[in-house]
Amino acid sequence: MKRLDIKTSKREEMVDITKEVARIIADTEGEGLVHLFVQHTTCGLTVNENADPDVQSDFLGFLRRLIPGDDPHFRHFEHNSDAHIKSSIVGPGVIVPFSGGRLCLGRWQGIYLCEFDGPRERRILLTIVSSE
Repeated sequence: MKRLDIKTSKREEMVDITKEVARIIADTEGEGLVHLFVQHTTCGLTVNENADPDVQSDFLGFLRRLIPGDDPHFRHFEHNSDAHIKSSIVGPGVIVPFSGGRLCLGRWQGIYLCEFDGPRERRILLTIVSSE
């Protein structure tokens, strides 16, 4: 198991972690899967388009409209219920195949940490399962 620490800088943002994950699996031979799991309840992981930054803006904007942070019905004392809900919708993990030390992502795909309650330092665990 490997660990990746990411520092976020905004309350809500999508951080492209594709290069960091690619670096971690670069020496892994054969074919396999890398499972990423974030150990927090107010952020998530997803695979999405990495060519147009408007996709990330649209993604976060939609979630903000769907689950506003100032909902008067939220009772959680930390005032971040919206982040917990967004995290559950996006999910805490992704699985990406690799071959010969390279991620098998599509042309426009990237791996993103979705921050919903930053800025914070986030820990992602990577489990690598390889045929070699």
